[in-house]
Amino acid sequence: MAEQFDSSTEPETGPTNPDQRGRARRFLTQRSAARPPVAASTAVAKTPKSARPGRSTAHPVRSFLTVTAVAGLVATVAIPAFAAGAGTPAEAVTLQQVAAENAQSLVVASEATPEALARDSYSATTPEEIQTKKDEEAAKAAAAARIAAAAASSSSSSFSVTYSGAIAQSIASSGSVVRPLTSFNSFGTPYAGHKGTDYMADRGTPIYSIADGVVVESAESSNGWGVYVKIAHNINGTTVTSLYAHMSYGTRRVTVGQTVSAGQLIGQVGDTGRAFGTHLHLEIYVSGSWVNPESWLQANVS
Repeated sequence: MAEQFDSSTEPETGPTNPDQRGRARRFLTQRSAARPPVAASTAVAKTPKSARPGRSTAHPVRSFLTVTAVAGLVATVAIPAFAAGAGTPAEAVTLQQVAAENAQSLVVASEATPEALARDSYSATTPEEIQTKKDEEAAKAAAAARIAAAAASSSSSSFSVTYSGAIAQSIASSGSVVRPLTSFNSFGTPYAGHKGTDYMADRGTPIYSIADGVVVESAESSNGWGVYVKIAHNINGTTVTSLYAHMSYGTRRVTVGQTVSAGQLIGQVGDTGRAFGTHLHLEIYVSGSWVNPESWLQANVS
């Protein structure tokens, strides 16, 4: 049985058939409507250069070195510019300047005054005066040393000839003699064991040296004489020694080796030592031998 084909369903192969062209347009239209719209930007995807054939991938070490070189160039240019804009750089400081700033310093007040130096009983302002005074003090010290050496060989009751000679050599001759007291109430006669004359006077009465001389002894206390002074004199070439005892404490005005003149104040009347009542105990020795003080004064006072 032969098949029956409808001529309307036969495919049309001729490109010029209008029905075939219409069906093709409808098919394309339906297909286009069924697909979702594609963005224009993503419609065509570009193949990256790295994925293109014939191209090689960049080495990572080479990239790192390139970045480091660029950073070094930036630092070389940027850091000096930043320092210049930050302000004036600090001045260089040397070790000498640091040591000078840290060095210790002593500040002396401008109002400070030097302490006054004590003088021995004289005032000297020029070098000549000072030297002269030093020479005098040296002479006194030498004389005192000779007197002390001579006294060491003498007894306590009298002076030896050597001691008297040493005194005569160190004292200038003088004939002026004065009384040790300007006033007194009475005097006692010497007696056995009491070699001297006691002049009764009020406490504090001034006592003076009988002649020019040098102090050979001066003490604030002794067993029998109390406060006393002993002076060596050269009177008209004769060695004379005078002793003044029982003075008041703290009234002595002379020291050993000091030169004194006739009538110079040496102390004040008291009752120190073995004394009964205030009085001056005076002893006189001529050429090392004791004499009656009052008799000698009457014969020699000018």
